[in-house]
Amino acid sequence: MKAAELSRERFAINKSYSIENGYPGRRRSLVDDAKFETTINKQQKQSWIEEAQRLSCDGELSEEEVFLVQSPCEPDVPQQVALVLAIVDGIGSLARIIKTIENFKGTVVHVETRPAPRKGVAFDVLFKIDILKEPLLNLLKSLRQGSSIASVSLLSEHHSSIKEPWFPKHISDLDQCNHLMTKFEPDLDMDHPGFADKAYRARRKEIADIAFTYKYGEPIPRVEYREEEVSTWGAVFLELERLIQTHACRQYRDVWPGSSRLSRFGRGHAEDVSRFMKRRTGFILRPAAGLLTARDFLASLAFRVFQCTQYIRHHSSPHHSPEPDAIHELLGHAPQLADPAFAQFSQELGLASLGASDQEIEKFATMYWFTVEFGLCRESGEVRAWGAGLLSSFGELKHALSDKPQKRSFDPVSTAVQPYQDQDYQDVYFIAESVEDAQEKFRQWTFQTLSRPYEVRYDPYSQSIQTLDSVHKLEALASSLSCEVCRLNNAVRKMKF
Repeated sequence: MKAAELSRERFAINKSYSIENGYPGRRRSLVDDAKFETTINKQQKQSWIEEAQRLSCDGELSEEEVFLVQSPCEPDVPQQVALVLAIVDGIGSLARIIKTIENFKGTVVHVETRPAPRKGVAFDVLFKIDILKEPLLNLLKSLRQGSSIASVSLLSEHHSSIKEPWFPKHISDLDQCNHLMTKFEPDLDMDHPGFADKAYRARRKEIADIAFTYKYGEPIPRVEYREEEVSTWGAVFLELERLIQTHACRQYRDVWPGSSRLSRFGRGHAEDVSRFMKRRTGFILRPAAGLLTARDFLASLAFRVFQCTQYIRHHSSPHHSPEPDAIHELLGHAPQLADPAFAQFSQELGLASLGASDQEIEKFATMYWFTVEFGLCRESGEVRAWGAGLLSSFGELKHALSDKPQKRSFDPVSTAVQPYQDQDYQDVYFIAESVEDAQEKFRQWTFQTLSRPYEVRYDPYSQSIQTLDSVHKLEALASSLSCEVCRLNNAVRKMKF
């Protein structure tokens, strides 16, 4: 098993977050869950590292070295590893570093340099070396003592840090992205509308079990909704149709006719809506049993996959649900993701989350909350809703467009740390000038702040994530992009005639 997969296995939370596990019995949100996940991950990770350090009889091992000591490689067989060194005083120190590597019986097989975008660091230098495990531990300690080196990062064979979070590399890996923050909300929260309804709770479990057994490549199993569920769906659907023209943004209005035909009164199914989305933007749905961890949910977006619940909110509260349900997903998110601009923004959020730190995941979850869920935008001088949480909750939709809440212009820096309201309507909403404007600001913000030392991209042909961390990978990407640029130039020339 690879180091990153071992890391995920060690730090994964196998039980759902519930009251007995220390998670408060209250309405859940993606932001709350990201913060709780950060705390639990930190506690479990620190416990494992301390135990590994104790067993290694060397309490001074760094986190990276702990992973190396615990790896299954043979001690007498050289292994190829990659080191990224942040060089403070320029390329002149490379000769000394190479000499140091040779002193520890290491063989340098590849070197790459690039200017560092961070203050106080001149260059990031990638070394690939063949070296035994024990000398490597000593080499790491020696390099960290050098005044010309700001930091040393040990990489795995796939150029991702062995101590950084695991993330899916192929769309089939999303079978592992199913860590739930809650299993069956009505079982845990006395304030949930369905808490005292045993029949509803049993129905929720029946539908959720479909998602637990679902695997990549399978069609989404069809749920035959009951009369009461169809009635609940219809009440929301009719109200939404009355408000779309006056409250929803243009992109949502444009997609609504095609989307609504598939989901009218709950007669449609997730598989039908998924095919509709795929034809328009390449996004597809995947059944989820409940609210996923923020990291797993955001990672799915990178593959243009939206994790979608299939159960229906309780009939006693048709116009509001304390958690995601099929009404929220198919009437709120699906029309969004069938629009190219929304789809691109959602995927870029997902791509930025891959390999991000727990603290960055919290910021991305907050960003998602105030944009994709509860975002507003300007349109022809008016403020319209583009958040799925607003478009599937009519009380909050009217509240958001009234004069009661505070409204601010969208800015990633302040949006990512804005306190949110998870018990009632939001106190603050952010207004984007357009989806494209929000997307461009998000790109600039992640470029300036994301700690991940490499870029990633999604290859739609192989349905896999490519880590752009070497020259030959960049050359391959440039070659493929040149074909698209050539077509663009040809199209421009032909349009001139």
